[in-house]
Amino acid sequence: MIELRHLEKKYENATPLKDVNAVIRDGDVISVIGPSGTGKSTLIRCINMLERPTGGQILLDGEDITAPKYDLTRARRKMGMVFQSFNLFGHLTVIENLMLAPMDILKKTKQEAYETGISLLRRVGLAGRELQYPEQLSGGQKQRVAIARTLAMDPEVILLDEPTSALDPTMVGEVQAVIRDLARSGKTMLIVTHEMSFARAISNRVFYMDEGGIYEDGTPEQIFDHPQKVQTRRFIRRLRVLELAVDSRDFDFIGAGTQIDLYCLQNDIPPREKYRIRLVIEELVQQILLAEFAEPDIRVTVEYAPDAQKASIIADYAGKRFDPHDTDNDLSLSVLTGVAEKIGYSYDGSRQQNRVAVTLK
Repeated sequence: MIELRHLEKKYENATPLKDVNAVIRDGDVISVIGPSGTGKSTLIRCINMLERPTGGQILLDGEDITAPKYDLTRARRKMGMVFQSFNLFGHLTVIENLMLAPMDILKKTKQEAYETGISLLRRVGLAGRELQYPEQLSGGQKQRVAIARTLAMDPEVILLDEPTSALDPTMVGEVQAVIRDLARSGKTMLIVTHEMSFARAISNRVFYMDEGGIYEDGTPEQIFDHPQKVQTRRFIRRLRVLELAVDSRDFDFIGAGTQIDLYCLQNDIPPREKYRIRLVIEELVQQILLAEFAEPDIRVTVEYAPDAQKASIIADYAGKRFDPHDTDNDLSLSVLTGVAEKIGYSYDGSRQQNRVAVTLK
């Protein structure tokens, strides 16, 4: 079991990991997903101590491997790492790449290491390639050798950092097939990946990373079908987002219109949809909400789903409870209902926060 306690990693100009807490159970197969730059690779490199954390603890089977006097070779005998760039030794044959660490670290005999290596090459579909050099292999074959080399150490935990990102698309499937086989073997695995369908198929847990940590943790069904948090939902559904802050009755709606036009242009939003987005903001915010609130504090979010080609406009506003359905402005409400598939309203009394979500037809 691996336990992360308040894990932190700081660099001079960035802090990818701020306060990461998680328990990774024996046998878990966890896909680590999220936008670029959210600390996914940093997380698994810290777990393997290739990057030393600047704060917090990593417990492996109850032992703190971040302790100053801890012998890291003990941890690395239990954890294997597969890199996106293969990291094979070019001057060694395939079988020599597999034999090196077991002989040096596990003190296996040459014959034992050779037999294990040949067996593993057969397992990853590379029987007969043992005397070839890495330069003679395709990218997919190199990555399968890298996986076999990791397995040669018989690790309890396997960490894979974007194992298919450096491959030609035609070679991705062969590496994924090997990883699927590993996932069924009972090994504990953490896989950083941008392949969402692969992550869904192979994992029993998914870490969505954002805002300096594990932003949401759940089963594949929870994360991909029913994400609970805003950033997860936007990432999974590939939403394109525009945010506007209307904090004055003198807000520059002409300038906001220019922002909306640019947003629609950048995201290939059809002209008809752009017109209706602008119409909803005009009728809901300018005509209904500004008429009701003398000192507005309105946050408008436009979300567009390219796959479905549908947009939603969400208005969050502070103050008294006010449902736009109760407005006296019947004309603006009629315009809204005419373009909306759904208009949802909620009020959080403890925070005095209103929310209206308009989903366009």
